[in-house]
Amino acid sequence: MTERIKSLLDRTFAKEQKKFRRDHDWKPLLDTFIAAKANDSARARMGLVAMLKAEQPAFMEGETIAFLRTVKQIPDLHSDEEMAAFRAAGTAFGEKGVVFNLTADFGPTIRDGLLARISEMEARIARCRAEGDAEGVTFLSDAILSTTAVLELADRYRAAAAEQGFTKVAETLAQVPARGARTFHEALQSLRILHYAMWCEGEYHCGLGRIDQYLYPYLEADLAAGRLTEETALEELEEFFIACNRDSDLYIGVQQGDNGQSVMLGGVTRDGKPAFNLLSRLALKACGELKLVDPKINLRVDKSTPMEIYELGTELTKAGLGFPQYANDDVVIPALQKWGYELEDARDYSVAACWEFLIPGCGMDINNIDAVSLPSCLDTVMRGEGRAPARPETFDALKESLRAEINRRCDALQEKYKHVEIFPGPFVSVISTGCIERARDLSKGGKYNNFGIHGTGIAVAVDSLAAVRELVFEKKLVTMEELVHLMDTDFEGRPDILAAARHAPKMGNADAAADDIAVWLVATWADALKGRRNDRGGIYRPGTGSAMYYIWHANELPASADGRLKGHPFSANYAPSLDVPVKGPLSVIRSFTEPDLGPVCNGGPLTIEVHDSAFREPDGVEKVAQLVKFFVDRGGHQLQINSINRETLVDAQAHPERHAHLIVRVWGWSGYFIELDKPFQDQIIKRVELAV
Repeated sequence: MTERIKSLLDRTFAKEQKKFRRDHDWKPLLDTFIAAKANDSARARMGLVAMLKAEQPAFMEGETIAFLRTVKQIPDLHSDEEMAAFRAAGTAFGEKGVVFNLTADFGPTIRDGLLARISEMEARIARCRAEGDAEGVTFLSDAILSTTAVLELADRYRAAAAEQGFTKVAETLAQVPARGARTFHEALQSLRILHYAMWCEGEYHCGLGRIDQYLYPYLEADLAAGRLTEETALEELEEFFIACNRDSDLYIGVQQGDNGQSVMLGGVTRDGKPAFNLLSRLALKACGELKLVDPKINLRVDKSTPMEIYELGTELTKAGLGFPQYANDDVVIPALQKWGYELEDARDYSVAACWEFLIPGCGMDINNIDAVSLPSCLDTVMRGEGRAPARPETFDALKESLRAEINRRCDALQEKYKHVEIFPGPFVSVISTGCIERARDLSKGGKYNNFGIHGTGIAVAVDSLAAVRELVFEKKLVTMEELVHLMDTDFEGRPDILAAARHAPKMGNADAAADDIAVWLVATWADALKGRRNDRGGIYRPGTGSAMYYIWHANELPASADGRLKGHPFSANYAPSLDVPVKGPLSVIRSFTEPDLGPVCNGGPLTIEVHDSAFREPDGVEKVAQLVKFFVDRGGHQLQINSINRETLVDAQAHPERHAHLIVRVWGWSGYFIELDKPFQDQIIKRVELAV
């Protein structure tokens, strides 16, 4: 790391960028929208224009890649009353209702420049007028004005940079984003501006996609021409990564750090050739040196991936970053094909924000529109509620009642989202595939328009089923009615039953008594959404992720049959239940790769916590890398590994001032432990540390 990068890093950690920020009252703008009864497209355009006009050029000493937020708040485009009226009329939204949780098609616009996009739109709008396409005229008019606003801010930055002596910034902004990038540095600056503008428009959880593919030609050309060496290229990439952390505390998320700034490295190209390259390698090295939470690294691998690449990824795990998150091409690409994605697109997959798979630029999938709590489904049927009003009298009857209840929950979600609207995003549409040619905003749909549903608490549901089978039907220690009563009272007065529940077979120990149930439950969950279609022409994709629901859904339930007490959280994503003694990481991987994971490939990684002592031995990196390869060879779909130490986490909770830079993997993203709310901290502390 150069002295310049170290200085930028230190000052970013110290939050020096906050001195440029100010509050802004956007209520008058919202009042204007309401008074004028402005349509949604106009609001999106006017909101972005106003936001960018309010922004003031600001620079950090020594930087050569510019743009940081100076206005803390982004304009609200609709009032609470308007949103309530939409919902009352039967309209459903994904979260805030805007385009979100996706990756734009940055590459072509970095290559061509925004002026080229404006020229395309001007030609297309002429056709719309000739064809009488009023909707197309509206979209393209707003998109042109939105793009012009981005260019105007870039020009103000250029002028301010020249005036303040930031010569390299000024020279770069004279070229990009108006015109196509010619160098690696220009490409990085252009990407920074395009990504920044998406957030200013109101999109959030905006991924950066496959940067090692669309930025690599610039690096390759600079190296060939002698403009860069690997060392100077690393310095430029590290500065870009630092820039990604300047505004991240302003980005919307359930917790600080949950901002969706993810990148995908490696895998294969659209024509199926190995894609890991020098830029992939430099990105891993940059993350290892900087030790920042952004960007979050995802690494695509398969059975043929060289062990060296696994070891490069494991070096970041050793550094305590909680990433890379691994995605297995051998599982994901065929799964996407079965869901209707074209082969070239499936090969080009990335992640939306955390771990939900999507195709950059052409995917308008809402990958986390809702979730089903599988332990809640089981709780319902154990009580004789739901579709099977009588308590099941055999274990097979219990399973069939559970299948019916899961289907009922999916029916309810399909009804809930029978009409989904997304508010326009004129600028993000400009940098997304096909919108200009179609003359339609991305909110109207992309090439793919699927909905993703999380299946939460899989391990809790499996373990609870195993406990019911043993306690009620095999050993007959209690009746179903008695067990439900004990669940309502946290097993009060029956420590023997609580102990028996906790000693029943558990998922994660390579125990067929639990794993066979897991195979059945995962298949049942996949079948529950198979064949369902949404009103946007897409399908429903089941996943094994949980997002933040592992806290929320757990809080809604009493104790469960596996011995989990009321208020005790589920495991995050696809992982052993908390506090369950497991034999080790190999047994966990064996259990969690027994089910066929292709049909539930919306995303949702197996999450393993490895004690940081695993890396104190000389061969620690090699062993953990072999563990990742074992997961891939076993047919796992997605994996993330946390290197943690419970004593360190407990101390950080008690003395946060000592651990300002302690990073942990939360559910599909890494964040600073001391910035998390206590329930999320507590859940991480309770996770099982495994020795390797």
